[in-house]
Amino acid sequence: MRRIIGATILSLAALVAGAQAPAGRTLEELKAEAQARADRNAYPLNGLRPDDVREALGRLKSLDRDEWAASWSELGERYAAKKDFHQAWLYYSFARWPVPNSPGKQKAYEKALEAYLQYAKRFDPPLEVLRVPYEGAEVVGYLRLPKRAGPAPLIVAIAGLDSRKEDMAERFAPLVDEGVALLALDSPGTGQSGVKAALGAERSLSLMLDAALARPGIDAKRVAVYGGSLGGYWAVLLAVTEKARLRAVVAQSPPVHEYFSRERTYAAQKNREYLFDYVPAHMFTYGASDIEQLAALKERLSLRARGLLDKPMAPMLVIGGALDTQVPIADIDLLMRSGDSPKDLWVHPRGGHMGREAKTWPDPVIFKRVTTPWLLRALDMKPA
Repeated sequence: MRRIIGATILSLAALVAGAQAPAGRTLEELKAEAQARADRNAYPLNGLRPDDVREALGRLKSLDRDEWAASWSELGERYAAKKDFHQAWLYYSFARWPVPNSPGKQKAYEKALEAYLQYAKRFDPPLEVLRVPYEGAEVVGYLRLPKRAGPAPLIVAIAGLDSRKEDMAERFAPLVDEGVALLALDSPGTGQSGVKAALGAERSLSLMLDAALARPGIDAKRVAVYGGSLGGYWAVLLAVTEKARLRAVVAQSPPVHEYFSRERTYAAQKNREYLFDYVPAHMFTYGASDIEQLAALKERLSLRARGLLDKPMAPMLVIGGALDTQVPIADIDLLMRSGDSPKDLWVHPRGGHMGREAKTWPDPVIFKRVTTPWLLRALDMKPA
């Protein structure tokens, strides 16, 4: 059974036909695209001030990763000195973007974590940092509880390839104000996940759920999971493996099967919807040393190859864009036709990755008008 909500779904396979992207950007092309996104407050420069962005881009003389990190970190340091830790976090985080795969980017990421925790000291109730041992490493998550009395429903929000749990904590803050508890996590292979993206990494997410549900004040019968992009993959996977504990799942542009194919991995080198370093970001996340190894590692994670798509799943909302060049619309179609659980679908016929469309359906609008109402209904919540 499928129920289609929001934008009209068109012929899924046809809409993405011919979506081959040209080669990666030169430095000047990258500067122009980054500034354009900052000017319209678009991902991944949302929250960054256009004049600051112009300054940082103006310092860049090459695509060297440490030079990139240094230019944006200069802004982070400026805001940190003013005790504006929110803006400092934004610039340090963009300094490590998309992944901390150089010494300068790793240092910037560490400063981003420090700045965010300084900023989070203003939260009431305070943010709790959960640390769970896993296979010789440590998984770190953020837990936020609402001020409302009584057991609160819980949303587990899983970040994507280049977003982080801090982004999830910020995005879902309005729902905490509505009385929902939040567990913000990095996708396996990113941030403080403690593991690489690999078979079985979902167990680390389940352990974090265990830790959150052990805290008082959470209603274990009202738990939902959200995941966007790569986080959507883990959200769909948890819809199967954690079905008994989940009331609902939102998967936004979730990789399912075709995304993991060798053909798609090799073609990713030409993607221009992604700002830059798309393949290097994947290599870091999966622990690959070259694109051939990356292709082999990714193939193993296909949900169809793993035999999971026909398993019972938690009720789900699937969000996507018909013109997405990162996660093919064919993956959305396959997911909607799989399993035996009802799913809701919101697809923007002219939307790209995450369903976003710059003029009328940017990320915040989708979150406010599609994701939030669906989650609140699923958790038997009413807006305050």
